Amino acid sequence: MIVLDKPAGLLSVPGRGDAMQDSLASRVQAEFPEALIVHRLDLATSGLIVMARGAAHHRTLSLAFQGREVDKRYIAIVTGEPEADSGEIDLPLICDWPNRPRQKVDHEIGKPSLTRWRVLAREGGRTRLELEPVTGRSHQLRVHLAERGHAILGDPLYAAPAERDAAPRLLLHAAALSLPHPVRGTRLDLRSEAPF
Repeated sequence: MIVLDKPAGLLSVPGRGDAMQDSLASRVQAEFPEALIVHRLDLATSGLIVMARGAAHHRTLSLAFQGREVDKRYIAIVTGEPEADSGEIDLPLICDWPNRPRQKVDHEIGKPSLTRWRVLAREGGRTRLELEPVTGRSHQLRVHLAERGHAILGDPLYAAPAERDAAPRLLLHAAALSLPHPVRGTRLDLRSEAPF
């Protein structure tokens, strides 16, 4: 497998149209044609991402992600200061089709979505959080925090204009992955320091 540290602003996989072909996956596949994407990060999110070297390892790693054998931790800076030092956000999410790629909370037909969070530092009207997405829905962390009144700074989709403009980029970074090695089965603990 290949472990990468994706910069913010780079697609995980190619998008639609000629202008959206540059991606982390296409860059890696230029050197390692057998590399296959196992999971994705949003365009605006930086941090750790894993690619499998070949179909057999892709299957093994994909099953580990599906079986929730992978522990993911993110670092974010959000607006405001939560009252508690830790907690959970349990809100069902679904695609907001007329406003794609936005997602939204929908208590009737949304898919179960759970995020655990912990305060790392309170920084004068902002808070640095460690986030653990128990489920892996699109934009889950971004929507959950915005719904609780603590939008991630720099978020172009879910933050109010002042929060969006308070940072040069989305302040969300995939900082840690813990997963079973696809061949040996031993636990790998991977880390990437947040660049903000």
